[in-house]
This record gives sequence, C-alpha cells and structure tokens, in this order.
Amino acid sequence: MRTVTLEIASREKINERFVHAFEGESQGEFISFESPALLFKTLSGKRWELLKIMTGAGAMTIREAARRAGRDVKAVHGDVHALLKTGLLHKTDDGRIVFPFDAVHVDFMLNAA
Repeated sequence: MRTVTLEIASREKINERFVHAFEGESQGEFISFESPALLFKTLSGKRWELLKIMTGAGAMTIREAARRAGRDVKAVHGDVHALLKTGLLHKTDDGRIVFPFDAVHVDFMLNAA
C-alpha cells in the first residue's frame, strides 16, 4: 500500500529527513506544510472529497473527476491545479490526472501555547 503523509513541519525537520534520505534511509512519502492554516486552506472539504473519489480510480480527465464528484468542471479544474502544485495529484503523459496513493495519513499535533 502506498501511503502519503501530510504533515506540519519546520524547515529543520524537512532538512533532517533529506539528509537521512541522502544517506540511504527510507523516509516514506511526505508532503509538508508550514502551518495548519496552510494545510487546511490547501485541503478544503471539496478537495478532500475529490481525493476520496480519485483514490484507487486510476487516471482520469478533469471532466470525469467533476462528473464523479457531481461538481462544476471549472471549479474542479481549480482544485485539481491546487492539488497538482502540492504533489498530491500527478499528471500523466496523456494529460489525465491521477491520485497515485492508496491512502493519506495526516500527522500534526496541537499544543498549548
């Protein structure tokens, strides 16, 4: 199973993971965000639903993703491009979009100020 972990991480943590990966240690697949606000802005409810629809579905056109989500193509187009920028969605050689993971793990902690 291919799982991507979404996390809130400092630059230091990301650099540390990079060094360990460079030394040959498997780190898994991560997409890091600077803050919880950025994570939630990027993964709005509609975008989360889009990922759920695309999980395990293979490559599809934006129009097909919109049809499955029951949403306007233009709105889905904007969401797809935001998710492409984060690395959650990938584009195939023939221009289709694909969610290349089987699962998403979200990892962050809220601490007292």
